[in-house]
Amino acid sequence: MGHQQPLFERAEAGRMRVHVLPTDRFKTCAISVFVGRPLSDEEVTPAALIPFVLRRGTERHPETKRFREELDRLYGAGFGFDIFKRGNHHIVQFRLEIIDDRFVSGEANLLRQALALLGQVMTRPALEDGVFIKKYVDAEKNTLRSKLEAVINDKIRYAYERCTALTFPDDPFRHHALGRLEKLQELDVQSLFAFYRRWLSDSQIDMYVVGNTSTEAVLDAVKAEFFLESAADSPLPYRFVPPETRGERRARTITDRMDVTQGKLNIGLVTPVLRSDPRYPAMLLYNGVLGGYPHSKLFTNVREKANLAYYVSSRYDGFKGFVMIQTGIEIANRDKALGLIEEQLEDMRAGRIEEAEIDRTKTLIVSQLKETADSPFAMIAFDFNASITGSAGSIGELIGEVSSVTAGQIAEAARQVRPEVIYFLRDRKEE
Repeated sequence: MGHQQPLFERAEAGRMRVHVLPTDRFKTCAISVFVGRPLSDEEVTPAALIPFVLRRGTERHPETKRFREELDRLYGAGFGFDIFKRGNHHIVQFRLEIIDDRFVSGEANLLRQALALLGQVMTRPALEDGVFIKKYVDAEKNTLRSKLEAVINDKIRYAYERCTALTFPDDPFRHHALGRLEKLQELDVQSLFAFYRRWLSDSQIDMYVVGNTSTEAVLDAVKAEFFLESAADSPLPYRFVPPETRGERRARTITDRMDVTQGKLNIGLVTPVLRSDPRYPAMLLYNGVLGGYPHSKLFTNVREKANLAYYVSSRYDGFKGFVMIQTGIEIANRDKALGLIEEQLEDMRAGRIEEAEIDRTKTLIVSQLKETADSPFAMIAFDFNASITGSAGSIGELIGEVSSVTAGQIAEAARQVRPEVIYFLRDRKEE
C-alpha cells in the first residue's frame, strides 16, 4: 500500500463525534470509543474504575458470565478497554472487534449487534437499587488496587511514574492514569454511580469504526443503541499546552531509597514542542537518535561501549512536551552514568550527530508509520491523536515530513529540551 491514507468520514450523533472509515481491506470491523475529560486529582480514580465495573455486565446481561457468552455468540468478538493520559486529559477507550458479515453464513449484521452491545456496556450497565451492583464494584476496586500495587512493585515502572510526578509536581499530569490508591478506598457504589452519570454526560466522546460499512449504518445504530443524555454544557474540548518554562534553573536532584539491588537513574526533561508544532517531526528524530532505538546514542555509548547500564532508553510524549530517559545501573555507577548521559545530551545540542544515525532513525520511524496502515486500531489511534491535537495530517504527510528533517533541525530541537529532574532510586545502604 502506498502512502495514500483513506480519510475518515466525520459525523455527529447527538453529542458523540463519529468517525467512519468504510473499507473492505480487513476481515474484521474495528470499533473504538474514546471518552475523554480533563485530568484532575478528584476524578482520576473514579474515572479509572468505571470501565472495570462496566465490563461486568449490562442491563440485558447482568451476570458477567452471560455477558461473556454474548461476546462468544458474536463469533468470539474481542472486547477490551484502555485507560491513558493524553496531556492533561484522562481517556478511557473501549475496543470491540467483530468479524465482517462476509465471512459468516446467514444474515447476521454483526456490526449492528456489536454496536448494540457496546451501547449497552457504556450506557445501560447492570444495576441494583438504581446504582451499580455492590459486589461488582468491590471486586473491581480490588482489581484496580492490585494493578496500582503492581506499578509500585515493578521498580522500572515505579521510577518512571515517580520521575513523572516530580517533573510535574503541581500539575494533574503527575497522576497515574489508573488513579490513586488512597482515593480508591473512599469510593462506594453511590459516589461512583453519581460520578458515572456525570462522566457520561459531560465528557468528550468519539466513536471510530473501520470496516466494511457506511457512515449511515453506524449513525443509525448509535442513535438507536447509545442512550446519552444531552449535556447541559457542551463537553470540554481537548486542549494541549506546553510545559511552563522556568528560566535557567538547574535540574533538581532527588534520591529515593527502597529495597532494591539495582539502581534506577531517570531524567525528566521538558520541551515546548508538542504534536501540533511544526518542529514535531524533528523532535521524533531527536528522541530516536538519543535513546529511542538500539542504535541510538544512549544505548551505544552508555550500555554497549561503557557497559554502565542494564537498560537505557528515552521516550518522548508529544501531548505533554515530556522526554524521559530511563536507565538501570549498578548503584555505585550513578555519577559515571549521569556524566555519560549528559555528554549525549550535549552532543545532540551541539549538533554532533552522524548522518548514519539520522538515516537509520528515519528508516525505523517511517517503517513504524507505514505499519500503522495495516492495522485498523493503529489507524484509529493515529487519527484520534491527530484530531484531538489539531495536528491534522495523514500518515503519508508525516512520513514526508520525517524524511526531510535535517541534522540542523534535530540540533535545534535538542536545544528546546531542558532537564527538570534527575531522579535516582537506590538501596537503603549508607555509603
